[in-house]
Amino acid sequence: MRSRLFQKCPDAWRVPLMGAVAAAVVIALRLSPPVFAAPGAVGAGPASWTNDLTPIPSAEWSDDRAAHLLERGGFGATPEEVGRLAAMAPQQAVDWLVNYDKIDNSRLEPFDESGIWDPGMDPFPESRAEAARLARQRGEGLGERVLPKGAPRRLQPVVDKFFYGLRANNLETQRLALWWANRMLTTPRPLEEKLTLFWHGHFASGQNKVRDYRMMLRQNEMFRRGASGSFGDLLSGLLKDPAMLVYLDNGENIKSHPNENFGRELLELFTMGVGNYTERDVREAARAFTGWTNHVLEFRFDQQQHDFGAKTFLGRTGDFNGEDIIAVILAQKVTSEFVSAKLYRYFVREEIAESVKADLGRTFRESNYQLKPLMTRIFLSKDFYSPPSYATQIKSPVHLVVSTFKKMGLTEVPTVPDFGRLTAGLGQTLFEPPNVAGWAGGRTWITASTLLQRGNMWRDVLFPDLRSFRAPDRLMPGTYAEVGERLAKGMNITQATQGGDAESNMMADRDEDYNTRYGGYMGYVLAFDRVKRIPRHPAEINLTAMVRTAGADTPGKVVDHFLRRFLRARPADKDRAVLVDFLQKEIGADVAAPPEKLEPVLRRLLYLVLSTTEYQLS
Repeated sequence: MRSRLFQKCPDAWRVPLMGAVAAAVVIALRLSPPVFAAPGAVGAGPASWTNDLTPIPSAEWSDDRAAHLLERGGFGATPEEVGRLAAMAPQQAVDWLVNYDKIDNSRLEPFDESGIWDPGMDPFPESRAEAARLARQRGEGLGERVLPKGAPRRLQPVVDKFFYGLRANNLETQRLALWWANRMLTTPRPLEEKLTLFWHGHFASGQNKVRDYRMMLRQNEMFRRGASGSFGDLLSGLLKDPAMLVYLDNGENIKSHPNENFGRELLELFTMGVGNYTERDVREAARAFTGWTNHVLEFRFDQQQHDFGAKTFLGRTGDFNGEDIIAVILAQKVTSEFVSAKLYRYFVREEIAESVKADLGRTFRESNYQLKPLMTRIFLSKDFYSPPSYATQIKSPVHLVVSTFKKMGLTEVPTVPDFGRLTAGLGQTLFEPPNVAGWAGGRTWITASTLLQRGNMWRDVLFPDLRSFRAPDRLMPGTYAEVGERLAKGMNITQATQGGDAESNMMADRDEDYNTRYGGYMGYVLAFDRVKRIPRHPAEINLTAMVRTAGADTPGKVVDHFLRRFLRARPADKDRAVLVDFLQKEIGADVAAPPEKLEPVLRRLLYLVLSTTEYQLS
């Protein structure tokens, strides 16, 4: 149900922000604010805790440290969720977070597929030209028959279907990303989704190359099932995963022409890191994975293309297959240190001391690569709560957006503005990592443009403009929209598709069996018809109720509540004073104003809080 406040006074949400006050807060942003202690909280531990992996004592546990655990081990939390964990001993709190299997999450809905696929689309061709070639050869393609000989544009149905497959997959992947974002927001198992996001970046593959949302969904489900289990099992499953096999071209890895992509990324990015293997090891690993391929959604081992000869890999010799290669890799000390260090950088901080890396690597190795003992050790350690680890991590775009919605108390990701556009504008799109190395993270998230965007985007959340919003899952690019307009005027296909890159279009269609631009247009038409619409709604925010529930009855108390609730790094006193002064000027000393007056002011205040550099830090 829509907020009554939003229905009663929508124009209030479009009140311009005051330039002077906004500048006083936003221009003063700094990328590395000092470590702080939030009002009434303990904050970071002493400097002596740095690199100390012994457990934090129960006497040192606090609300603020529980909030830190939920921020890093999940996607932030409401004050109520923080209070629940703070009431536990640290060992109990970490156990609740890490051993999440016992928590019921059956209320989370599975992905609601649109049903865009039909059997004729399997296997999906690599290109339009390949789709046309196969159709000429077989008389049909992608489940569509070639028109009778002599018919105009005989291959048009096949080409239309090809472009439909591309468009529909992209639209369905947008829906898949929104579904996952809602899981991150509402899951009772926050570490499960945070680890799933980690593995998505560590074992990166993307929809633009895979071009089958079903593969991406299955990979996502595999990451979730194995998120905190055995790294060896997860690695073995990943290397038989159709999405990864397609993404790294292992279907082309055959004994007569080994393709090194699979073997190289396995060693360089997934397990050992640069400098810990030789080029010969890459080649020998590639030989061991020859014949590992997929038939659509299923792993397939092609014996005819597998090299059964002897291989020498990391100093060992044998007629190794892929599973043998994994076993040899896991036997290397460097593997446990490389993977545990990457998890440390993701959950704790960028810099890791050699002693910590060796210690965590040993923990990982001695547990036979089980994730839970490693994560428990990290989250319980004094080092995790030490000054260098505390409110120093730049939030990834997905974490930034999801954690903000969680702290707002939302139970559903708003779709005005569009979730995918919000995160893409900051450099991260779910199911579309930039390359096989995933997202670099850290300070690479912040540039001059993205820092401004990280603040500005909240205006569209807090002051949504429904009248000018255009749903990206229903937008047809201008070129194809123009084709549709011309067809509606009665033009034929040739007339409707002329213009722009007409020359290249004519070259592609020189045999007149199909028209590429028309196929591109029809792909959108068919996809829009078959892919389920994303319901559009703004955020159901009620800041008036939030501050009154918190008992914040003065401008200073309201500001302090927002700072405690939303920030992990406290801004300077002068910046707090600016926020308090702004609120006093807007509503006076009394915050008992009626909701229709108070709500838009609180939204402008929150906009300023979310625009600070401190808010970028987890």
